[in-house]
Amino acid sequence: MIGVDLGTTNVRIHLKGKGVLLREPAVIAVLKGTTEVKAVGDDAYQMLGRTPANIIAVHPMAEGVIANYTLTERMLQQFLRKVITGPSRFLRPNILVCIPSGITEVERRAVIQAVNEVGARKAYLIEEPLAAAIGAGINIADPVGSMVVDIGGGTADVAIISLNGIVVSESLRIAGNTFDSDIMQLLRDQHNLLIGNRTAEDIKCSIGAAELTDREDLSTEVRGRDLINGMPHSVQIRADEIVEALRSSLDRIATSVKSVLENAPPELVSDVIERGIVMTGGGARLRNLDSYLRRLTGVPVAIAENPTDCAVFGTAKALELGPDFLDSLNPPKRI
Repeated sequence: MIGVDLGTTNVRIHLKGKGVLLREPAVIAVLKGTTEVKAVGDDAYQMLGRTPANIIAVHPMAEGVIANYTLTERMLQQFLRKVITGPSRFLRPNILVCIPSGITEVERRAVIQAVNEVGARKAYLIEEPLAAAIGAGINIADPVGSMVVDIGGGTADVAIISLNGIVVSESLRIAGNTFDSDIMQLLRDQHNLLIGNRTAEDIKCSIGAAELTDREDLSTEVRGRDLINGMPHSVQIRADEIVEALRSSLDRIATSVKSVLENAPPELVSDVIERGIVMTGGGARLRNLDSYLRRLTGVPVAIAENPTDCAVFGTAKALELGPDFLDSLNPPKRI
């Protein structure tokens, strides 16, 4: 049995009995005009922005959904070959894949089809916040409300969970990649400096923050291309500039959190106030994001242990809950 966190930015794969065997960027490099694979994962990521004219390196997933079906299938196929070795390669496993809570039925079917094409005996889907909650150690079967804010690369999912299901949720296509774009726009507008996505991500990880305390005075040197003369140039960027650049995106996530609380049954809101909000996903590591959400919502906020792996751990645990639970995640549609 295999659990897959098929993210916009990264892919993680858990193999039963062996743990998480793969954590790699969701990137594939192919020969231009063909589907001939040159590299996937870490190797393909190193090629982003550096490929010759006859090779393209891309993220085949965008905003939590499949943007290029064929390349997503090829990428997933290559990743599964890395983790399934020996005689096991000839067995068809059950595969459970995380998906954002807000995707359409057409987008759901595309994921199932892609997983079936790579050799699954049966493909199951689980919504990201539910998987993240399970992976964070929350007992989703309890008759109490638990709130999860899962911020990945392409989407942010906000949900209140009770009795093995999502009661209220919202999914935003605002997440880690959006933060990178915000930083790139800041450098362009305020410093006339052109930088790439990888540089923006490095800035986010080193000095990015949702808010700053009085004692935090962070800065970093950024290198890029001067938009005025086209020459290489470097500037010094302060953390407070990054905070301001991220403000609009973070405010929209906070608004979504408040909206989910406002639309939840009062009893579940009471549970959330008592138990707090759990943050998962790579975006949860943004400096002071927990205190920022705590300040705006008035609800305690905690970051899950190992937040980036919560979803894939959740898929592994969900597979162990048996076929009845898995079938309940993907009920047949009425015609």
